[in-house]
Amino acid sequence: MLNKKVLSIILGGGRGTRLEPLTSHRSKPAVPIAGKYRLVDIPISNCINNDLKRIFVLTQFNSASLNSHVKNTYQFSGFSESFVDILAAEQTPNNQTWFQGTSDAVKQCQHHFNRKDWEYALILSGDQLYQMDLMEMVQRHVDSGAEITVATQPVSSKEAPEFGILKTDENSFIKTFTEKPPLEELPGWESEVSEESKAEGKEYLASMGIYIFNRKVLDEVLSNDAVDFGKEIIPDAITGGRKVFGYQYEGYWEDIGTIKSFYEANLALTDDIPKFNLFDKENNILTRARILPPCKLQDTRVNKAMISEGTIIAADTIEHSIIGVRSRIGNGTIIKDSYIMGADQYQSLSEIEACIKSGKPYIGIGENCNVSGAIVEKNCRIGNNVTIKGGDHLSNTETDTYVVKDGVIVIKNSAIIAPNTSIG
Repeated sequence: MLNKKVLSIILGGGRGTRLEPLTSHRSKPAVPIAGKYRLVDIPISNCINNDLKRIFVLTQFNSASLNSHVKNTYQFSGFSESFVDILAAEQTPNNQTWFQGTSDAVKQCQHHFNRKDWEYALILSGDQLYQMDLMEMVQRHVDSGAEITVATQPVSSKEAPEFGILKTDENSFIKTFTEKPPLEELPGWESEVSEESKAEGKEYLASMGIYIFNRKVLDEVLSNDAVDFGKEIIPDAITGGRKVFGYQYEGYWEDIGTIKSFYEANLALTDDIPKFNLFDKENNILTRARILPPCKLQDTRVNKAMISEGTIIAADTIEHSIIGVRSRIGNGTIIKDSYIMGADQYQSLSEIEACIKSGKPYIGIGENCNVSGAIVEKNCRIGNNVTIKGGDHLSNTETDTYVVKDGVIVIKNSAIIAPNTSIG
């Protein structure tokens, strides 16, 4: 079976500076999404749903949280050949450096991969949202006779300067490639896309950072000093005459690169029919099984919201928002257009009473607060009568307890916001 010939390699990402402060103490793939998942659950679930169950996750920066999540979540029978293994960056007698880029990470881990039996390497990013038929992509790679396949996505002229843009011939083989072209250089780079994509003004093909390599070819292209797939390996392969196939994917795909894109992608999950469907039984998103009680609501109006398990809510209104696991929200509070990540553990009643007596907010959001246009990180303590109002009227800024990026207010992990504070 073809799936038995595929080894899946998920790249754990670099420093993720554009997603700070969400990545200040965790890697990008470990960032919580949709209230209960981690970003890394997306590519791992895609693989498992496609019966690709031999998976390596390569990690380096702020990797403890990611490593713990993967280790505690993805376990197969001891009698199965399936696995999800973590490969952390390591120094060896033959290599004294950490991962220098995407291809360098794969190169440094080759000796681990080569202990397995495989013919095709499927290389995935650990910080993207999509639900792709990966086995269809593998089959197209094999049928085309390609040496390398690059997954592509139609994008608009506004989006194109953020990606590697390519053009294919009539057989979908990539003939030219340019990395993040400026807007004025885009004319002439239009590609053949579906009528639906054309209607949306998406006429340029962008690399999605998802690749398939034949085993021998991967060995060959990693034999030089290149450190990055998108900037070096793929362009060099194209100009060097390699058979590089472009697999065009027109489904939902979001590269979670900034606070704004992360915020918008999460809130889009509350749409009536979201583009990224968490309720697709054929494409379940898997994550760590938690033993948590049901959500508890009291006198709360809820509209277009997702509320995770283990929450205790007495809020006035929750609208167009996501409420994460173990969230506690007090009487009279209004939450709109926000992502509340929740908490890692519950406080006992005695601990909450001690907080109230000392005047220190307990973990959660207090009474009579008004929160909009915000991301509230895990384990935050927000006192009573606090107003947090994000929006385009705000300039980018950073304080000890929160940052503002592109109008989104992010309350930092475990921050304490005193009662009666106003932000925004």
